[in-house]
Amino acid sequence: MDQPPPIGPTDRPRLASYVRQQFDDARDNWVLQAPERVIVLDDTSKEILDLCDGSRDVDEIVSQLAAAYDAPRDVIAHDVLALLRLLAEKNLLDRGGDPDDVE
Repeated sequence: MDQPPPIGPTDRPRLASYVRQQFDDARDNWVLQAPERVIVLDDTSKEILDLCDGSRDVDEIVSQLAAAYDAPRDVIAHDVLALLRLLAEKNLLDRGGDPDDVE
């Protein structure tokens, strides 16, 4: 079976429809909840996923985070792409497409 191409700068990522980001009181932390799976988020992952609503492409997400944290764009891009590719491999992320198709 062919693998889809990796997430790129023009993809408009958002969580898959069956994945929720929520605060877990028992863990005192933000988590992603998917069928039969819970992923605890660190602060960096939470910040990235807050921007993944399908309205921004990866390049815009990287730019926004780099400006907010006054950090080198290449460092931010590495972190963003690493997280998004991991979630895409686990089928927890939609790559997005048409920006007018956002809920």
